Amino acid sequence: PYVVVSNHQSSLDLLGMMEVLPDRCVPIAKRELLYMGAVGVACWLGGIIFIDRKRTHDAISVMAEAAHTMLSQDVS
Repeated sequence: PYVVVSNHQSSLDLLGMMEVLPDRCVPIAKRELLYMGAVGVACWLGGIIFIDRKRTHDAISVMAEAAHTMLSQDVS
């Protein structure tokens, strides 16, 4: 298992990363990207998990749920 942390320059970088990362990786992005028009739709369709960084408790619960799902489905 591993964690890839990316310091990207624009919201479009996330779409490029989805193409080069292995299929078993689960991308996580800030919730604000969901509302960026076509980029948000493409991210949502790509299976990105969105977290709300302003609500720490909600972000932690989403990450915990994602971790449980990842373990049960054997994905990174």
